[in-house]
Amino acid sequence: MNNLQEATERICDLKGSVLALDALMTAILDGMSEAERAALAERFAINAEVARTVLLHELISDHTIMGFERDAKRLKHLIQPG
Repeated sequence: MNNLQEATERICDLKGSVLALDALMTAILDGMSEAERAALAERFAINAEVARTVLLHELISDHTIMGFERDAKRLKHLIQPG
């Protein structure tokens, strides 16, 4: 039972970290010009593809891959200028 409690606490901790990074990303994007956001969108697409390739060649949970794809898609739309 102790391991389950520790895992639950760690998951909750990670959720808090992700939310803090999401708030930071939103604040940064709000301060960027459209040209800067367009350049970021290009760099993000390249880096997301690299991450995707790494994930596909590792023994990793499908839940992790699905979470990555979901959030990469959401961030792609958040970054888009205009």
